[in-house]
Amino acid sequence: MPQDPSALITGLTGQDGSFLAELLLEKGYRVVGLVRGDRGERELGSAEHLRGHVELLTGDVADPVAFADVIARAEASEIYHLAAPSFVPASWERPAETLAAIVGSTATLLSTVRERELSARVLVASSSEIFGDAGESPQNEDTPCRPRSPYAVAKLAAHQLLGRLREHDSLHASSAITYNHESERRPERFVTRRITHAAAAISLGRQDELELGALDAVRDWSFAGDIVRGAWLMLQQEQPDDYVLASGVPHTVAEFAHAAFACVDLDPERYLRVDEARVRAPERTPSVGDTRRARERLGWVPELSFEQLVERMVRADLRELAAASG
Repeated sequence: MPQDPSALITGLTGQDGSFLAELLLEKGYRVVGLVRGDRGERELGSAEHLRGHVELLTGDVADPVAFADVIARAEASEIYHLAAPSFVPASWERPAETLAAIVGSTATLLSTVRERELSARVLVASSSEIFGDAGESPQNEDTPCRPRSPYAVAKLAAHQLLGRLREHDSLHASSAITYNHESERRPERFVTRRITHAAAAISLGRQDELELGALDAVRDWSFAGDIVRGAWLMLQQEQPDDYVLASGVPHTVAEFAHAAFACVDLDPERYLRVDEARVRAPERTPSVGDTRRARERLGWVPELSFEQLVERMVRADLRELAAASG
């Protein structure tokens, strides 16, 4: 690794990008973030508190020419490609846009590194959604993939493209197969943040109930800060490879809700309502990650427990609501 490491992060303004930037800055990296629009006026979202500490380059991952130019100008020793649509249901409404954003940007990144003979190590964020109805749980890096949404199809295509180009062109490129990971920086359209925000609001008398979909839906939830630490460890290895990053522990939506309401000493049964419009078709294969490869090769283990994660989110929502009230 170079004495003065540097990193380019796409998706800097999101949950993962902001946690990764914090981690890299703590390790002495020069951090460059790709943002859209004017660099002086662009809101940095979850990374706003890092303004002035990271370099900003403007561009759009959906524009091959502009994205390739940013990759070259960043002169980074590590590239973390996190930018992509992240809300799975929306991919049904815009499948072409989803495929272009995920597969097209990954192809541009890898081909630019290859054609310009850059020495950068590359990480592309994949997703547990690639497994879909895999037929086995937990899933590992060799589990068969049977995606169930346009988002999952796009993520699988990008994942497989990376694997083929890594082999064909000897690229140091790795795919992080991440399972659900959360924090107080998660947008409220995601169920975890809806739950923690509701628990905080109800405890303060500002909300009466919480409507959710299927309470028995199973997820493998981790803290986003732990996941990006795993991503960083992946690029410190001499040999690139793909890694599942997850907690390895299944929990239901109901369990998440119970943990959140317990933080404010409330009985969730008094406030939870099932909204049939939010209920998705049941998944035949529970989404749970087998992290043996990451634990054995990277020495990576999640540091924040499920209960600690939920409490962190609830406490943050309580602070946010208190601040909003003046």
